[in-house]
Amino acid sequence: MFVFPLIYITSFFASITGMLKNKIESIIIFMVLGLPIYTTALSILYMYGFGNYITPLQAFKELIILIALTTLIIHYSKKIVFHLVDVIVIAFFVYTLLYVFLPIGQYGFVEKLIAFKSLSFFVLIYFTGRLFDPAKIFINRFFYYICAVCIAGSLLLLYEVYHYQHFQTMTGYADYNYYIFNQDPSGNYGLSWTFEIESGAKRFASFFSNPLENSAATLLAISVLAGLYTQNNNRVRLNSFGWLVLAATLVSIFFSLSRASFVSYFLMIYVYAWLTHKKYILWFVHGCFISVIIYFIFFIDKDTEEFVINTLNFTNPSSLGHLIEWLDGIDSMIHSPLGVGLGASGKVSNSLGQNIGGENQFIIIGVQAGVIGLGMYIAIYWLLIRNAFKWFKKLRGKEKKVSLSILLMKIGFLVPMMTANFESYIYVSYISWFLSGLFITMIVNKTGSVTFDPKVATAAPA
Repeated sequence: MFVFPLIYITSFFASITGMLKNKIESIIIFMVLGLPIYTTALSILYMYGFGNYITPLQAFKELIILIALTTLIIHYSKKIVFHLVDVIVIAFFVYTLLYVFLPIGQYGFVEKLIAFKSLSFFVLIYFTGRLFDPAKIFINRFFYYICAVCIAGSLLLLYEVYHYQHFQTMTGYADYNYYIFNQDPSGNYGLSWTFEIESGAKRFASFFSNPLENSAATLLAISVLAGLYTQNNNRVRLNSFGWLVLAATLVSIFFSLSRASFVSYFLMIYVYAWLTHKKYILWFVHGCFISVIIYFIFFIDKDTEEFVINTLNFTNPSSLGHLIEWLDGIDSMIHSPLGVGLGASGKVSNSLGQNIGGENQFIIIGVQAGVIGLGMYIAIYWLLIRNAFKWFKKLRGKEKKVSLSILLMKIGFLVPMMTANFESYIYVSYISWFLSGLFITMIVNKTGSVTFDPKVATAAPA
């Protein structure tokens, strides 16, 4: 069991050692090996009586980014060329930082600072990727590591399914959650309600923090898999490893039982087939959709039928809970369009039981930083999708792989973002924003000019 804390700590110092030797690409060691097991590693340490070390070990994930970003800034010798996405990302960071100092909201400076980190730390991750030299990173190796994590996660998940026991019941998860987030154990299995569906059936998280992060990591893996094996001519040739990863994603998405991620999984496959003109995949997806409809009409059992219908009309407890949170958040934004202050939604308020609209990433931002902050976040997201779509047809090699992966993951993340505090999924957030920054660097290198106009930002390379 102690292997998880050992991997977490060792991968951190391996990354730091590499960066001290000017091998900045070593950061991916911790991002891929340490971050997926973050909660598991720390909960095991707490279980073994190392609670006093939890706080400094938690800081590893921020420290690694700060060290990498500082190193990149110090050694950055090129002329800085800003893209429109860069401008909005910086604006979002500055705008939300103001909320730390302005007398808005009921929380003190420390609580606001914690909320600010939760809300805007992605900016630093983005610029770590943005200042990274694409020539110094082996994208195939990076993507292989992510796929390997998916395989490892699915194997542990199969162990959970076989024994029908959550791995988290063996790691001290409930005690750690109470100690860190002041959350009492809930649900029928002594963990939290996230680990089961309304019928009481278990859903599994593998070594991730919860089943929802497991499913989100699966979306990350399938997008990276598509980028890894799609050639410049859009042909796809999966080897045995690729098929194994695909099988692992199916296992993970099925047993994590996240409806939002399940929809996104097949949406991403459909978008991929459309982008690469894979008619056989489109027909397969259409056939699956028709089969589901036929099954639902003629063969579905009553309990499952009721579950699906109640999900669609928002009358089951989970869907109704989401709807109530959304309405509370929207109502807050209507009455306070500039926001009610940092900490009012998300981790800080949730730990105190005073959350407003906390089950939607967009609403979490809007409640705290108002419609302006929300508008900037949506603009960043939209421009990444737009640029990835535009450049996918023009790029080659590693650049095409990153472009396709970014496009699929950003589209795939949209549905889960509607039902969860998505940026709290550390592994997924770090990888996606790092790759987002790297992608913008790639297209800026192609244009070679400052791009503040969205039309210019997506213009053909010179």
